[in-house]
Amino acid sequence: MFLEVRDLCKSYLASGQRTEVLANINLSIQQGEFVAIVGYSGAGKTTLMSCLSGLLIPDAGTVKVNGREAKGPGPDRAVVFQNYSLLPWLTVFDNVSLAVEQVFPKLSRSQRIAHVMHYIEMVNLTPAISKTPAELSGGMRQRVSVARALAMKPQVLLMDEPFSALDALTRATLQDELVRIFSTDRTTVVMITNDVDEGILVADRIIPLSMGPCATLGPAVTVDIPRPRDRKAINHCPDFKRIRKSVFDYLLGPGRKGGKLPEVATEPLKEPSIPELTPVDLTNKRRVSRSTLEAAAA
Repeated sequence: MFLEVRDLCKSYLASGQRTEVLANINLSIQQGEFVAIVGYSGAGKTTLMSCLSGLLIPDAGTVKVNGREAKGPGPDRAVVFQNYSLLPWLTVFDNVSLAVEQVFPKLSRSQRIAHVMHYIEMVNLTPAISKTPAELSGGMRQRVSVARALAMKPQVLLMDEPFSALDALTRATLQDELVRIFSTDRTTVVMITNDVDEGILVADRIIPLSMGPCATLGPAVTVDIPRPRDRKAINHCPDFKRIRKSVFDYLLGPGRKGGKLPEVATEPLKEPSIPELTPVDLTNKRRVSRSTLEAAAA
């Protein structure tokens, strides 16, 4: 297997108590495969992604890429974060170029420019090449993040809910762009999402993550719907309904047992108390009493 995770566990210590977030995570992904991991918010999806990228060290277990154990971050794994993570003072070109310079320091200036331009064109951002992130929409910023990650030519592309902060139309557009790029580049992709339909639309396999604590991966579901997948027609596809049902059956059944949903306050809201304050007359530096103010208002 190209990306292999064995017996991975991760916990956090807070306020003197240790909470086991992930337990016995086992994952095998072939080269050139697109896998979507779906699950509840707060289940530990981002923690899992951080362990895969090397940003977090697991308490136990191993992560291997192409047979080599990954013990920290590396250019073989590029991450597309949910919040773009762009340097605000750099242009589109410079944000992508900065990553290229770090990964390919021996490229000549002309080679670097050509390399950066190739990936900016791939995400259709050539007209915005000289703009800073403040001049871009949310969808355009995420395109820059994708271009930057792909320009590193990683062995594995990790995407942590990359489209969750976008509006529905922009999200749909970027989903289509991602599928187009994946079909061309065939980079191994692991995407975290809480949208089952998104996973069916873009991925080769969907793997549900159970509710935490001690979240673990459930049975993988193969998305055996031919590409390209028409988002309008797919809703009427029997295979779409079957795959969707399989994922939800796990998430709402075995994947939810033992887990806890976030607690919701049931007590009625109390009207906030207003403190008794004595205003100060800044003109003559003397205090004005509350009775004086009430008399003036009358």
